[in-house]
Amino acid sequence: MTSDHPITATTINAAISELWIAGSDDCVEVSPTHAIARRQIDQSTLRPGAFVSGPAQFSLADAVLWYLVFGVLDRVEPMALTSELSIRFLRPAQGTAIWARADLEKAGRTSVVGTVRLWMDEADDRTVSTAQGTYALPRG
Repeated sequence: MTSDHPITATTINAAISELWIAGSDDCVEVSPTHAIARRQIDQSTLRPGAFVSGPAQFSLADAVLWYLVFGVLDRVEPMALTSELSIRFLRPAQGTAIWARADLEKAGRTSVVGTVRLWMDEADDRTVSTAQGTYALPRG
């Protein structure tokens, strides 16, 4: 890692658009200690009652942890893989966009551990779910 941290949300979004065609999340902010991502809500992410589905929340939590790994490593590392991820749903999620912030808990040679908080819409700070996960780093 360097003190002049060049990885940016723009760099990550450009790489993800090439690497992962199905990706629907945007990295909004990244640093060596946190990442923020957003997903616009559409009909494919909704359950009856206009609630954002659990799988959509889980997917965003996983993606923002991946972006955190890029911030920790100071590069896009496509082969960093989810090793473990758990989520707890706290309240119904309704709105036009879901946001997630991953904060670094521990970075080591072989893995990165982070905690994620998810909330709806930029102005609403009530947590809808929380997750914790580990990403395994590739060897070498």
